[in-house]
Amino acid sequence: MDWQSERVRVESVRGARRISNFCWAFILVFGALGFLLAGLSSYFGKNLIPFLSSQQIVFIPQGIAMCFYGIAGLFLGFYLWCVISWNVGSGYNQFDEQEGIVRIFRWGFPGENRRIWIQFPMRDIQAIRLEIKEGIFPRRVLHIRMRDQKDIPLTCIGEGLTLGEVEEKVAELARFLDVSVEGL
Repeated sequence: MDWQSERVRVESVRGARRISNFCWAFILVFGALGFLLAGLSSYFGKNLIPFLSSQQIVFIPQGIAMCFYGIAGLFLGFYLWCVISWNVGSGYNQFDEQEGIVRIFRWGFPGENRRIWIQFPMRDIQAIRLEIKEGIFPRRVLHIRMRDQKDIPLTCIGEGLTLGEVEEKVAELARFLDVSVEGL
């Protein structure tokens, strides 16, 4: 839900509810269940997985290792499903020129500090900085550089966007805030 008026700009930030996270969570849980069932099959001497013969796996040490990896994978899968259900990292960036205030809101992990809320005056913004790392796992992160030289990350951008589209988005935000762009 991105929208912009003459004086206010709001950009939504996607959290953990991404297709890639759903895929990894499914793969992790089903793979871990497979390892756990294979290890338990070797212990009980019964085929808990129809296409796997438990006679080929010796419980000590292979079965124990498979049970350990299965349990560890289930814990990691449970953690990833919790992060997805809580939508950690989602929120919005609001730039209000009328009040002269920038508001950054994110959802964190449950607890006392679940709501992450940062607010500061627009006059403290020195520049917009774009960090670009290309390669196998490209990373494009948008930062606000403050007058005291602190960088506040706004969002990871560029999912499905070309480099030109990312640059256009950064330039549009810099025009709105009337600051320079660094890192291009």
